[in-house]
Amino acid sequence: MDEVDVIVEQWRTERPDLDLSAVGTAGRIGRLALLAGRAVDDVFKQHGLRRGEFDVLAALRRSGAPYVLTPSVLAAALMLSRAGMTSRLDRLESAGLVERRLDPGDRRSFRIALTEAGRAAVDAAMTDHAANEARLLSPLTGAEQAALDAILRKLLDGLGPAGS
Repeated sequence: MDEVDVIVEQWRTERPDLDLSAVGTAGRIGRLALLAGRAVDDVFKQHGLRRGEFDVLAALRRSGAPYVLTPSVLAAALMLSRAGMTSRLDRLESAGLVERRLDPGDRRSFRIALTEAGRAAVDAAMTDHAANEARLLSPLTGAEQAALDAILRKLLDGLGPAGS
């Protein structure tokens, strides 16, 4: 028995009228997200980044050369408000990891560009992040990881599109 089993058994005692079959699974998913999230945050912290800052740098890096996106594209990709995006961009710009450039097609707006320092930072963080996530999944066999991925994809699909 694990901590989640104890909680479910306590509820079974107090509320035998409820179907608690999903409570254990959902509880484990929540616990996994919390514990894995801490491990992920620790890796980013080693690189002087917060998770949200990494997300911005990673979105720029994944976009391909020249690693430039508009703030609205970044905000949509990361499901952030414009205000939330602005504060992340301010921190990243102060650290020299991104720069704001005037949009040559519309001088009223600007684009966000990944700097060389930003590219080096996100590449180093991503290397460690990928290794960390592989470590987190290492108790599972390759087949179990593939099955878990398929199951999670199905669950997420059942919840609808992201941001809806």
